[in-house]
Amino acid sequence: MMIRQINISLALAAAVLAGSLGISMTATQAGEVSSQQIRDQLKTSKTRSLSGARAAISPEDLATIKRVSRTRSLSAGDRNQIAAIAAKRPTIDLEINFDYNSATLSPRAEPQLKSLGDALTSSDLKNAIVMLAGHTDAKGGDDYNQNLSERRAEAVKSYLIERYRIRPDNLVAVGYGEKQLKTSADPFAAENRRVQIVNMAEHDEATN
Repeated sequence: MMIRQINISLALAAAVLAGSLGISMTATQAGEVSSQQIRDQLKTSKTRSLSGARAAISPEDLATIKRVSRTRSLSAGDRNQIAAIAAKRPTIDLEINFDYNSATLSPRAEPQLKSLGDALTSSDLKNAIVMLAGHTDAKGGDDYNQNLSERRAEAVKSYLIERYRIRPDNLVAVGYGEKQLKTSADPFAAENRRVQIVNMAEHDEATN
């Protein structure tokens, strides 16, 4: 009984301390993904065949990836091409917070961006070509959402270049506006507002 009372007291004390410091006890449940989770997801078996060998990226797809990685402004055709390639590559969605109706990263985005930066500079993903795809919900007009998603993807790219010294041509920033809703049954849902990270070509593929 005494041990149980001590354990309860410690739990209550921890909860009070967390509350006084403004710390959420369920922060990891609020959408934040760890660096290791990002690494694991971008190295999943989606890139491997049934035999266990990694499915090689086609020369045509690789040429497209390298071309768009050096292109500042992507056309609708470019976006469609790399979306088709991305559908075959390992991917993960992240909740990266921005100020309302802007492409300015909010302070709340810092932990998730740090996890992303740590993952992309890890031995697993260093020098891979990665797509940063911005997505919005269906609020607002098509043109507005397209522009906003592009600026948000570029904001994440700039952060990774400045803070983690990732080469600009290893990051492809692209916006899809509201065209690729994650939850189409609820087009205004928060989970539609996301940044999709796709491992478009791993280091050994990109250098071929």
